[in-house]
Formats: sequence, C-alpha cells, structure tokens
Amino acid sequence: MKKPSDDTGKIARSAGTVSIAVMCSRVLGLVREQVFAGLFGAGTAYDSFVVAFRIPNLLRDLFGEGALSAAFVAVFSDYDTNKGKEETWRLAGNVLVFIGILLSIITLVGIVFAEPIVRLLAPDFALIPNKVALTRNLTVIMFPFLIFISLSAVVMGILNAKGRFFMPSMASAFFNLGSIVGGVSLALVLPLFGQPAIVGMAFGALIGGLLQFVCQIPALKGTGFVFMPGLNLRDPGLRRVLKLMAPAIIGLSATQINIFVNTNFAASCVEGSVSWLNYAFRLVQFPIGVFGVAVSIATIPVIARYAAQKDMARLKETYVSSLTIAFSLTIPATVGLIFLAEPIVGIIFEHGAFSSYDTSMTAQALCFYAIGLFAYSSVKVMVPVFYVLNNTRYPVIGSFLAVGANIVIILLTIDLYQHRAIAFATSCAMILNFIFLSIVLYRKLSGYSISYLASGFFKVVSASILMGGWLYWIRIQLKGFMEQNLACGIAALFACVFTGVALYAAALYFLRLREFSFIMEKVRERISGN
Repeated sequence: MKKPSDDTGKIARSAGTVSIAVMCSRVLGLVREQVFAGLFGAGTAYDSFVVAFRIPNLLRDLFGEGALSAAFVAVFSDYDTNKGKEETWRLAGNVLVFIGILLSIITLVGIVFAEPIVRLLAPDFALIPNKVALTRNLTVIMFPFLIFISLSAVVMGILNAKGRFFMPSMASAFFNLGSIVGGVSLALVLPLFGQPAIVGMAFGALIGGLLQFVCQIPALKGTGFVFMPGLNLRDPGLRRVLKLMAPAIIGLSATQINIFVNTNFAASCVEGSVSWLNYAFRLVQFPIGVFGVAVSIATIPVIARYAAQKDMARLKETYVSSLTIAFSLTIPATVGLIFLAEPIVGIIFEHGAFSSYDTSMTAQALCFYAIGLFAYSSVKVMVPVFYVLNNTRYPVIGSFLAVGANIVIILLTIDLYQHRAIAFATSCAMILNFIFLSIVLYRKLSGYSISYLASGFFKVVSASILMGGWLYWIRIQLKGFMEQNLACGIAALFACVFTGVALYAAALYFLRLREFSFIMEKVRERISGN
C-alpha cells in the first residue's frame, strides 16, 4: 500500500461533518456536567445520579448504540445494496417493532427490581443514610430512557447507511439540550414540592432521550423511509441482525462488567471518587466522540459496502487509512489532555460546589484515562470490520481479556492510588484489547500493510512528542497569567491549544503523513474550485 485509500477524502469529509455535530453535542454535554458540578459538586446526590443513570446506560450500550447499531448497519447496508426498497424498509420496520417491544419488557423488569440492582452495583451506598433509596428512585425515573435511545440507534443506522451523518450525530446534542433545559427547570421547581433537586435532573435525562429519538424523524423521512409495522420473528434479516448482536452483546457485557467492577471499587474509595471518575471520563469522551466515533461512523458504511461487493482489497485499504486517521487525531489529543488536564478541569468545572480539591482529583483521573484514548478510539474503528466479516467472536474474547486485566490491575494498585488506579486499569485494559484485535484482524484479512500503518503511527507520535514539549513549556510561561481569573485562564488555555495544534499540523506536513497531505490537497482543490 503506497498511497491512502481512494475513500480517504470521502471518509475524512464525512468524519468532519460528524465531528462538527459531535462537537456541538460534546460542548453541550460539558455544559450539562458544569450544571451538575455547580449545583451538586462531587457528593452524595451526584454519586447517586451517576450510578442510577449508569444502569439503563449499561443496557443502552448492549442493545442500543453498541451491538444493535453496528449489527443493523451491516445487514441494512447489504439489503440496500443487493435487495429492493420494499424488502429494505420491511427489515427496518420489523427491527424497530421488535426492539421497541423487547426493551419495553426489559424496562418494566428493571423498574420492578431497581433497588436490588442498585445494591448490587454500589453496595457501599448502604453505609450512607438514604443514599440507596435516592439512587433507586432516580433509577426508576430514568429507566425508560433505554427505549428512546435504542430506537434512536436504529434510526441513526438507517441514516448513516444512506449517507446522512450530520443529523444522527447532532441527535445527542438534543439529548444534552433536553437534559439541561428540562433538568434545570425541574431541579428548581421540584424542591418546592418536597423532592430533591437531583430528581429534576433525572427527568431531564428522560426528556433528552425522547428528543434524541424524535429529532431524527424528519431526516429519516427525507431518505424515503416507509414505516412497515410488523413483527416477523422468522424474518431472515431480523435473524441476521440478532445473530450478529448475540456475540456482540456477550462481548459488550464484558465492558459492562468492567463498568460494574469500576463502580463497585470507586464506591469503596473516599467520598466523591465516583463523581471524580465520572467527570474525568466525560472529558475524555469528548475527543473519543469528536475523533474516534466520528471516523468510525464515517468508515462503517464504506467498509460494509465493500464487504457486500466482496472487494476485500479496497476494504483493507480503507481500514488502514481510517486507522491512520484515528491515530493522527487521538494520539495528540492524549498528549494535550495529559499536559493540560488541571487547567481544563478547573476552567470547566471549578464553580459553585466544585472545589479546587475536586479539580485536582478529577485531573489526575483524566490523565490516566487519556493514556488509553487512542486504543479506545481505534477499537471503535476495528470492531465494525468484524461485523461486516460476520465474525464477531473475537471482539468478545478481547473484551473478556480486558475484563481480567482491568480487575487484576485495580487489585494491584487501588490501595496505593485509590480512584486513579481505576482510570489507569481502564486504559491498560483497552490497550490490551486493541493489541489483541489488531493481531486477529490482520490474520482474518489475510494481511494488510503493517509498514504503511507503522510509518503513519511513527510520524504521528513524533509530531505529538514535539507538541507535548511545546505545551509543557508554554504552560509554565503562562502559569501566572492563567491563574489570575477565569477570563485569563480561558485565554491562556486557548493559546496553548491553538499553538499546540498549529505546531502539530506543521510537523505532520513536514513529516509528510500521507493521509494528512491527501486531505489538505482535497481541501485546496475545493477552495480553488477545481
């Protein structure tokens, strides 16, 4: 492989569209977290909300935006390429009805057994009066969120397969908007009726989930979608989706075991540990969404189309170029988060009930989470390739290897490093998963250009090290200015980020990273009108 895939420009353009939309969503997500930090700080109320929201969120990852979305896109793309419109829309209708019914049943069961689930997930909450009861009430309120978000994932899959990326990626911005406006409004009103303010934020999450689904409906109609309601459990398309989902759910369940383990360990650490880890993970999710998920969403339909056409040569080229793009975006993001963790956390969260001590503890967790950023994002690109190859057992194995590594590392380090050990173990587990899947996928694809990928990786790391040295120096120079007030802190942080990105881009251009040069060439052509 001597040049980037011919689809690099298309993927980069689609990923850019997704990135803009995801960035809007992530910015609103950070505003949402700022609201939580200002109103509730890092104590009992927010700890309870985090655990309560995590319960339907665990299932969302299993049945919604994780296994279901990837499996559905693979089958839907095949139908859209090789079968008629009627069969394609009938498949979509059948999947929507099936998922709606299944998750409604799961939601009812979850509401009934909310308290035992809370006690299982965070047993140490029982040591604090009323914390289990509060978490249980929040869980009951937010459980129906699972239905809305899973139906939204199916709609997102249809739109992505049809080449519509912006609106599905903007959908989570509507979730955050509903959570902020609806949640804050209710948080201010409900205490007048004897309810804790955090209950209002729980209802806000439910409102946001509904908005995330509804906002995509106009774009769905624009694709020519015809809803054909029906439930045919013998439909071969539905069975293919479920067959692909089954091992993926098992694999994702391993990820949820990790989250369960981490929550359990965090709840046993000092008060506030659950909150510090959650705030830090929210921050690291920003580059994961803007870069890793964006590249993954843009790549999946292209790879699925090549798989349907049995064009393995172009599939491999597209995969290698996509992974190189993911490296070029996430590795410098890791360096930036590590060197700028404390000012980022302080500027975003250190207001109201969120103290300077909370800032320090959250920043430390962020540094350790950032170590695994490139692996987390790369796995987002890799796993869909297994789906289109109809070979999903290896992501399952990788996920369980990650679980084992996560538990071992936490047990070895938690006494000394407390909540930081959990963030570090999460990153190590993801890196192990990435290495395992890379080896397996290389064999399953009968090889791809390792030398091309390694060359790109070396150039990205070199440019990132140069950027890291610059950030270290400029932060020291601006330290006094940064600490004067909030406006000065924002200006100094912006200066660090802007100059760091500019230096990194210049270094990539000098090192001639082919994907970067190719994308720049396409940008120049578009600007000049050629």
